[in-house]
Amino acid sequence: MTDGLRIERFEGSGREWDALVQRSAGWTHFHRHGWRDVIHRVFGHECVYLAARDSDGCLVGILPVVRVKSMLFGHFLVSMPFLNHGGPLGSAVAVRELATHAAELARREGAALLELRSRLPLAIELPTSHRKIAVVLDLPPGDPERLWKQFDAKVRSQVRRPMKAGLTVRFGLDQVEPFFAVFSRHMRDLGTPTQPRTFFETIAQTFPDDVWFGCAYLAGQPIAGGCGLRWGTEFEMTWASALRDYSQLAPNMLLYWAFIERAAREGLTQFSFGRCTPGSGTHRFKQQWGGRDTPLWWYQAGRRAATPSPHEGALALGPMVWKRLPLAVATSLGPRLVRYLP
Repeated sequence: MTDGLRIERFEGSGREWDALVQRSAGWTHFHRHGWRDVIHRVFGHECVYLAARDSDGCLVGILPVVRVKSMLFGHFLVSMPFLNHGGPLGSAVAVRELATHAAELARREGAALLELRSRLPLAIELPTSHRKIAVVLDLPPGDPERLWKQFDAKVRSQVRRPMKAGLTVRFGLDQVEPFFAVFSRHMRDLGTPTQPRTFFETIAQTFPDDVWFGCAYLAGQPIAGGCGLRWGTEFEMTWASALRDYSQLAPNMLLYWAFIERAAREGLTQFSFGRCTPGSGTHRFKQQWGGRDTPLWWYQAGRRAATPSPHEGALALGPMVWKRLPLAVATSLGPRLVRYLP
């Protein structure tokens, strides 16, 4: 116990956890307690969810941590793996003590890296990585037409192109399967293992009121798809993809506009395009919408500088091989690898 605080494994209710989350600065959907069940059910990883309690036993801080461990890639503690945000929330003292406790846990158990993926700077003594950033677009709540007029003429033209070609966008939980059909093929074409379909199905089952699945269709065929989460007055497009065979139609432009329009129409004030690498092609795509770059504060402890990637070191040949796999094989094998790439 430090400063009257007790750091322990969280054994309370999801309601208690979420109440603390939603009254804390910098909270995101990925801090919610339901992700504990999603991660464990889909990937089987140990979820080391930590709580800070005061002398009266009241919850004053939380830190969701997931252990990702394999013989091939190593041992990592991440908050939150496969997602863009995480890290400790609560009082300043609780945040500091939770981070200190997690760093000591990582050291004691020999983890190669502890990574706390905060969206805001924290008053903790851990090195920070800014290797990823987010692009955030401020929305005029309830007025998508006003937002449309603010876009550059080139962006509006690129959105109109797929409209003129007859593309339409559908939203709903029934879009999970067509979304995954596009997503898994796109990931194979990139040479990257795909997440399992059960991951997205479980997200839909766990957060039916918060998750948005949307697909752009051409003649009844899905050719672009997106999945994102809403919390408070914000929305983040967490996963999006489009089939390369239809790139000349720019289906991703219509897809993003459909999500942005919906967010504005529903009264949200921020649309996040999710994380990307500064200066990358993905970064430039997101910037064209007129959003602002927002640094991500990923705090680290350990001997590694980053979590493992299939594009590094001895694995660098993997993407070249992966692109040549039949889609069914890549979709079957991908989840067995990606579960260890947080």
